[in-house]
Amino acid sequence: MTGETLTLTLPAPLARELGSATQDFLADLLARGLREVKVERALDRYAQGGMSFGAAAQQAGVSQGDLARYAYARGMEPPFSARTVAEELDEPA
Repeated sequence: MTGETLTLTLPAPLARELGSATQDFLADLLARGLREVKVERALDRYAQGGMSFGAAAQQAGVSQGDLARYAYARGMEPPFSARTVAEELDEPA
C-alpha cells in the first residue's frame, strides 16, 4: 500500500488494543470510521433541515439508497423518490 504517514496519539488502552494490528487493518478501520462519521453528519444536517436528502447523500459520499438504509437504522423515515426506489430494487431510474 502506498500513501502518507500519519502519527496519532491514542489513549493507552486503545493503543494497546491496536498495537498488534496490521497496517491494512488500521487503514480499513479508519476508512470505515470516516465513512460512518460522514453519514452521521450528513443525516444530522438533513434532519435539522440544513440540506436535502440528495445533498446529504452526496456529502456523505454514498447513494441515496445507501443513505436511506442508514437513516432507517437511526429510526428516520427518509423520503422516497423514484430514483431511491429504483436504487433499492437495483433497477435503472
